[in-house]
Amino acid sequence: MTDKSSNQMWGGRFAAGPDAIMEAINASIGYDRRMAAQDISGSRAHAAMLAKAGIITDKDAEAIREGLLTVLSEIEGGSFNFSAALEDIHMNVEARLKEIIGEPAGRLHTGRSRNDQVATDFKLWVRDQIDAAISGIEALMRALLAQAEAGADWVMPGFTHLQTAQPVTWGHHMMAYVEMLARDRSRFEDARKRMNESPLGAAALAGTSFPIDRHMTAEALGFDRPSANSLDAVSDRDFALDFLSAASICAIHLSRLSEELVIWSSAQFRFVTLSDRFSTGSSIMPQKKNPDAAELIRAKIGRIFGANTALTIVMKGLPLAYSKDMQEDKEQTFDAADSLMLALAAMEGMVKDMSANRDSLEAAAGSGFSTATDLADWLVRALNMPFRDAHHVTGTLVAMAESRGCDLPDLSLEDMKSVHAEITEEVFGVLGVHNSVASRVSYGGTAPDQVRAQVARWKETLG
Repeated sequence: MTDKSSNQMWGGRFAAGPDAIMEAINASIGYDRRMAAQDISGSRAHAAMLAKAGIITDKDAEAIREGLLTVLSEIEGGSFNFSAALEDIHMNVEARLKEIIGEPAGRLHTGRSRNDQVATDFKLWVRDQIDAAISGIEALMRALLAQAEAGADWVMPGFTHLQTAQPVTWGHHMMAYVEMLARDRSRFEDARKRMNESPLGAAALAGTSFPIDRHMTAEALGFDRPSANSLDAVSDRDFALDFLSAASICAIHLSRLSEELVIWSSAQFRFVTLSDRFSTGSSIMPQKKNPDAAELIRAKIGRIFGANTALTIVMKGLPLAYSKDMQEDKEQTFDAADSLMLALAAMEGMVKDMSANRDSLEAAAGSGFSTATDLADWLVRALNMPFRDAHHVTGTLVAMAESRGCDLPDLSLEDMKSVHAEITEEVFGVLGVHNSVASRVSYGGTAPDQVRAQVARWKETLG
């Protein structure tokens, strides 16, 4: 019979007593098993160092090494029995190691603690995710470069406030996202460089009296150096926050591109056609082709932002050094990493597969008096008019065209002279959208030659 008095505070959710409740809140094996490979790598490096330092025998170190490889094989093969009673991946691996090799397994933990062990495992895992994120970003950049190169001279409307502003090229618009993603890549690279110090050997918080060689384990695990302060080493989760911060900014860029793809693929815009692979239909409206992949990317970004906020709040009030609160660092980081990698892969697929509708882009490029700035610039260059005066003259001509239901190039020379007598026939040479984009030759501008130069630069950079 269940002892109802033992768990009445918890209502009907738990049918067992406090021991089961504590196990449920305390165990992390349900999610930190994802760090198994990193945990075993850290243990192998630690065992090799202990043997070289003369702290354990070579025979014990070899038994530990072989046993850990067996454990890793079982985990990768799906035959490993994870136990919640053993709390976490570290204790699960060590318990199984003892079953395999016996007494030498107990020597593995000499000179370290679960505090520095988990910090090392988690840092190795995050470092792997950074490498994966950089690869995903570069793949998406290459897909955007292909679009930019193909449409370097295709005209489309550029927007501010989602209102037609000036004509730009399709290639220029694609390259804007390449630049955003390049900054994302840089942020991940910076985070990787900053985090690449090994916590292993910091032990519980104060270091150890054993003559360990932390530089040896740091080198074996690909770190640049061991961390310089044992208190900081076990209490630091800045590396995860750096990852989540970089992921959040990258997510913003993915969400902005998703939003544009949703708008551009609509019947009202028809700027792009997304492939069937990244679209869905409607259960009731047979004409629909929904940009669901873009919408889901746009939504998943909230999970990444949420993870960043959650870990910030977990860490904000913790005294040094380790507190159990820090066990809550992993689930949200794992989820954010999964969401980011899925979003990057889906966006790469959409960009590679999508078709820009050149005719629709060009038809829209000339709408909304998009060459008004070109007219104002011509007045400044050709007539030496102050720009503010040119702005006023152009605004008057736009109002005239709007009242007649036509665009600026459709006004006659006489119409234009009625606003300013010195305007000549030459003005019509700047009013076409192709002339407009071709004239934007300043570095970083939308002129096709500038776009092609930037494409070539990035193709060489990415290799």
